[in-house]
Amino acid sequence: MLYGLLFTLIKSTNDTLYIISSILLIIYIVSLVMVFFYSLAQLNLLFNYLKAKKNEKKGLDNSPKFDLNNPDEVPYVTIQLPVFNEKYVMKRLLKNIALLDYPREKLEIQVLDDSTDETVIKTKERVEKLADTGLDIVHITRTNRQGFKAGALKEGLAIAKGELIAIFDSDFLPDPDWLHKTIPYFKDEKIGVVQTRWSHINRNYSLLTKIQAFALDAHFILEQMGRNSKGHFINFNGTAGVWRKECIYDAGNWEGDTLTEDLDLSYRAQLKGWQFKYLVDVETPAELPVVISAARSQQFRWNKGGAENFQKMFKKIIHSDLSFKTKAHCVLHLLNSTMFLNVFIVGVLSVPMLYIKNYFDDFKGYFIAMSFFGISTLIFFICYWYMYKHVQKKSGFKAFVQYIRTFFTFFSVAMGLSLNNSGAVIEGHRRKRSEFVRTPKFNIKSIDGWKKNKYIRKKPSKNVVYEGFLCLYFLFGIASAWFVRYIGQNKLKSYDKDCFFGLAPCDAWYIPFDSGLIIFHLMLFLGFGFIFYTSVFRKV
Repeated sequence: MLYGLLFTLIKSTNDTLYIISSILLIIYIVSLVMVFFYSLAQLNLLFNYLKAKKNEKKGLDNSPKFDLNNPDEVPYVTIQLPVFNEKYVMKRLLKNIALLDYPREKLEIQVLDDSTDETVIKTKERVEKLADTGLDIVHITRTNRQGFKAGALKEGLAIAKGELIAIFDSDFLPDPDWLHKTIPYFKDEKIGVVQTRWSHINRNYSLLTKIQAFALDAHFILEQMGRNSKGHFINFNGTAGVWRKECIYDAGNWEGDTLTEDLDLSYRAQLKGWQFKYLVDVETPAELPVVISAARSQQFRWNKGGAENFQKMFKKIIHSDLSFKTKAHCVLHLLNSTMFLNVFIVGVLSVPMLYIKNYFDDFKGYFIAMSFFGISTLIFFICYWYMYKHVQKKSGFKAFVQYIRTFFTFFSVAMGLSLNNSGAVIEGHRRKRSEFVRTPKFNIKSIDGWKKNKYIRKKPSKNVVYEGFLCLYFLFGIASAWFVRYIGQNKLKSYDKDCFFGLAPCDAWYIPFDSGLIIFHLMLFLGFGFIFYTSVFRKV
């Protein structure tokens, strides 16, 4: 009797469950559609990139340039180095910057030091030694960190001698001829910013650094080049670029009301009509975070800042006189970080979707239609393949096989970070203010050189527990490919209840194994598992 009652309950369609399932399905579809539109934008950027590369080969760049061999054409440049507690990299940074080749009478260096530890004194001593060699270099400190990095840049700008402002974070190491490759483009008075591409001196240090490098390469090659080549908005990346001082002032100067002040000022400047020049072939080497806590905090800041800037800039973009296509790319650019939230929603809801799909016949058509959106992954796969070839400078079958492994590893780990990044995005859209958390720099010289860094976060993120749970949750999702064979409403009608409860043998050959999401759930399981394990045990 009890078995009969339970079987009857299982067969019946609960109205409340149906309503909840409908709501979850709508949220799931909306998130899928958002990811799909974002993938279409990436595809458009790929076409732009390919056309730009074709024009590059034809030598179609006729940008006017300064002749730096002519003293009358050499503009005054101020280099700003915003730093904060950089014990491990300051010596390397100053040594590298001092080697930049540029007329000394037209070069000023500002060390904008907001440090609160012993590095202030050591940095001051190093700056004084460089000044004794004839280099125009000054050490600027503040009594508070108001505005954080933006505040430091703004304060330095007020006394800067240069008409052009080059900015480098403490882990960036420009080549000696860097200024000769970037400054000439400012002969065009419409140019407000010249941005270079980041390269990575520790790309192959660990799986974590490889994944970060892959993501950044996609941004700098596919997105920056794809947008800039068609006159769409791009962003100054906070470092490894040059600003025209007049452009900064015209756009309203640095503001510290978002965590990505660089993106904020970039959009305000371009809305004012300033043009940006992106140099994909000029690389500026830098060090990637090697510790998971540092990568987390950097990702959190970037993703929250992106959402903050969407809230700040959306109406201005929509009401501007930009073309529809440029507006669309602007909106999707500013929603870039929000894609993590959509991916997280799709991931979490994909497990109940598996059960809803097999329980309610009414939704079958929706799930068949939704399979079309799987093309998003294919689009990303194609787009990033071209990026991968550009960076690795190789193609062929062997390279393609390596790319397949790298692509799915990247996507798995990126999805594993989606909880961390989704929290950042939600805070950003809510305009919840938070402190600018710097990313620890390392200057790694050995495989375990990170261990002595006093700036790294010792305790795991509070999200680790949830990430561990999500790892198990998606393991359950994998197992659900088998479990759902027992819940299909149309199957239960003709299914023997004794078989269902294991009281008699089953002829279950006709009951399907639903493998539609098993690869997706496997990637989520591995991604969250990697983030959890690295956060708790490995750290790097």
